[in-house]
Amino acid sequence: MKRFTTALFALGLLLGSGIASAAKDDIDLARLTTSLDQLAHDPVLGHYATAEQARARDALAQLADARSKERPHALYLAERRVDLARAAAQLQDAQARLAKLDREHDQIMLESARRDAEAARLELERQRLQYQLAQEEAQRLQQQGMEAAQAAEQAKAEAEHAKKLAAAQSRVANAARREAALAAQAARALRSQMEGDQAPAEAKPAKKKGKP
Repeated sequence: MKRFTTALFALGLLLGSGIASAAKDDIDLARLTTSLDQLAHDPVLGHYATAEQARARDALAQLADARSKERPHALYLAERRVDLARAAAQLQDAQARLAKLDREHDQIMLESARRDAEAARLELERQRLQYQLAQEEAQRLQQQGMEAAQAAEQAKAEAEHAKKLAAAQSRVANAARREAALAAQAARALRSQMEGDQAPAEAKPAKKKGKP
């Protein structure tokens, strides 16, 4: 009887140990399944590492079907597969973010290059307009200089003509004055002569009156 009781007690211990081990295995399986499900349903990471997630699902299925002796190794593999799936998803997300940043950086550099090219084009256009205005101003000043030179030459010619005309007018005036002086002198001489001829004629009748 005592032996039978001892056997029942040992059997009970074994059953209890098996139930506890199965319960622990179920907890590990549930924990890993929940972790993988969270990764799969993550709005960001769930789209990455799909192959690694599939391998982790296979490892969890093998863990669920593993015998007691195989469970430690199957649990280890399942934990590593789940961890690897999450790490791969995080890595791919980081790579995608980095690629996006690189594209944004390239876009920023391209936009900066476009702005620099536009600024260079505008500066070149400004310099071209400035050069054109300088040329037009030089041509205008040159034209003004030519016009001023022509005006000066014309003024010089007009002054020379006026000088010659004034000299001619001066000669004519001098000649007129000489002619006037000669005419006046001739008139005085003629008047003197006329006065001299008239004086004897008036004296003769006076003598006739004195004879009787």
